[in-house]
Amino acid sequence: MSQEKYAENTEDGTFHKVEAEKDVKDESVKWGYDLYPERRGENYKPSWSKMMFLGEGRENIDNLNCERKVYACIKRSPLVKLMMNALKSSGCEIDIRRHISCEVCDVSVSGGYDPIFNQIVVCQNVARKEGYIQGVLAHEMIHMFDYCRNDLDFKNIDHLACTEIRAANLTHCSFLSACTQGDASPINIRQQHQECVKTKATHSVIAVRNVTPEEARAAVERVFPKCYADLEPVGRRIRRNSNDMHRAYFEGPLYGYDS
Repeated sequence: MSQEKYAENTEDGTFHKVEAEKDVKDESVKWGYDLYPERRGENYKPSWSKMMFLGEGRENIDNLNCERKVYACIKRSPLVKLMMNALKSSGCEIDIRRHISCEVCDVSVSGGYDPIFNQIVVCQNVARKEGYIQGVLAHEMIHMFDYCRNDLDFKNIDHLACTEIRAANLTHCSFLSACTQGDASPINIRQQHQECVKTKATHSVIAVRNVTPEEARAAVERVFPKCYADLEPVGRRIRRNSNDMHRAYFEGPLYGYDS
């Protein structure tokens, strides 16, 4: 084999390798992994300007604080404890050291669920307060529960829309959040919760899929009636400033969700 031919083949092979790597990168962006750089094996390196003016550069401290607050939520939050029990009763018990990870994320997201590694990501640079982390954990545990119980395919946009509807329905939307999003007013109060859920679910689908708002909303509308009616394993929609979380937790054993 001549040196010239060998060089030509090497160049051609390298070209194809670069194209393959580009395809992998494009695929990861399509499924939202670009929002979680540490999922791709990258270490976050803040710029000097961000360190000086935005308080970044303390990722190790933030990580420790995040882990402490995650542990506090698991010990104190009725909703998080209910989800932990439901996952355990469904054969998907959570090991917090294995299944929950505090990481630096894009500021557009506060958390996520990685079905490849079966891990919940808490964005330590966004979700800093215990109450915020409680919401992230409960939301992502709904996705984990759906993946455990319902053979969920996150690459199927209808499946994705359904689990986002359920997470928004059970852990996110209240009249206050619906008003903030512009989905509710005294005139349309009857439909405000459903519109809040649809808006939140649509935004979540867009965040992790390379689709238009119209495509995301269409997927949400297709599966909305069935998925909105599915209240497992919480059994009720959690209202803000109510005892609903405590009631749901104490009712859990009645439905087989024991600690």
